Amino acid sequence: MKLSGTKITIRTLAVIAAILFLMPLFGAFSKTPDALPTGTVMASKSLPDMQSKSYVLMDEASGQILSEASPETELAPASITKIMTLLLCMDALKRGQITYETMVPVSEHAASMGGSQVYLEPGEELSVHDMFKCICIASANDASVAMAELVAGSEEAFVGQMNARAKELGMNHTHFVNCYGLDTEGHYSCAKDVAIMSRELLHNHPEIAEFTTTWMDTITHKTKKGDTVFGLSNTNKLIRTYKGITGLKTGSTGNALYCLSASATRDSVHLIAVIMGAPTTKIRFAEAAKLLDYGFANYYWYRDEDNQTIEVKVASSMKTSFSAEAEPEFGFLLPVGVKAENVEVKTAAKKNLSAPIKCGDCVGVITYNVDGKEMGQRNIYAVEDVPKARYGDYLRRLLRFFL
Repeated sequence: MKLSGTKITIRTLAVIAAILFLMPLFGAFSKTPDALPTGTVMASKSLPDMQSKSYVLMDEASGQILSEASPETELAPASITKIMTLLLCMDALKRGQITYETMVPVSEHAASMGGSQVYLEPGEELSVHDMFKCICIASANDASVAMAELVAGSEEAFVGQMNARAKELGMNHTHFVNCYGLDTEGHYSCAKDVAIMSRELLHNHPEIAEFTTTWMDTITHKTKKGDTVFGLSNTNKLIRTYKGITGLKTGSTGNALYCLSASATRDSVHLIAVIMGAPTTKIRFAEAAKLLDYGFANYYWYRDEDNQTIEVKVASSMKTSFSAEAEPEFGFLLPVGVKAENVEVKTAAKKNLSAPIKCGDCVGVITYNVDGKEMGQRNIYAVEDVPKARYGDYLRRLLRFFL
């Protein structure tokens, strides 16, 4: 009986030890926060004495609207339509479909465009780089159509891509009929949607500023008649007068009146001001500047440079935890009246993390709140590989325990 009792005791201890060592399989650590809301966090306000039909001031970093009036009113967009044209062309450049050196043939259709143009001739060719100059600086309709045909095969197919991208971006009050913006039935957008596509262009392709901030330049027409230098002058007059301006695009037609998407950066604050339906070109630029001034005066960039390192619990591994670090410098826009010390910072790892985990996997978030409102999230990434434990690993651990 004593021997039997001894066997029972050893067996019992083995079971208990196995349970203790296998407990990481069922471990959990903290709660995963909900996804960052995409709506406006900071209350927007209208500015007094504005004469434009519609306007929006947006924080480029977050997409939050800081000031607005009739932001979803559907209006003729004129040449700020070309922001979407530029976005799709820059996308094609980024994925390698075209390069700056690619030569762009000019079709009869492209050369027939009226309105603002650089007088391209059928059969003429310009580089993609020069076409971008024509669109961004001179707002050239003929260059826009030539690029559309290069990227999609036809302007019609390209416009289909424009509408598909608008839908993807949540531009619910926009429909394109052409790629350049002349007044056409069924061609419309709104200030909010223009801000959305402006943000997408600036965020994904900041190099567009090389073109949108150029005041004057030239291209060379090469035709059967010989070579002719043609001058380009930027239609966005804020390029010369507004500190920190980075673009973006003007537009004007009989129906649209005067429109502008203006972008500027100061002290890490990136703003987009969209004006639609201004009664004069002077008012268009003045009211865009007024919106930007308001944004820079009333908001600042909160920056968290603390590269936090935490230990995160894990299951299904021989380890019980592993090291993780927050992504580098992080920040967001705050009203001037809110001090940095009023920002509440909460760190949380994902729930029920199990091996295997690879170095670089997102394993948690740091959430920033002000007065109960979520202002932003910063990802936390694993800085080491955490392999999945096998049964043999647990068996060897048990053997080491009894030896």
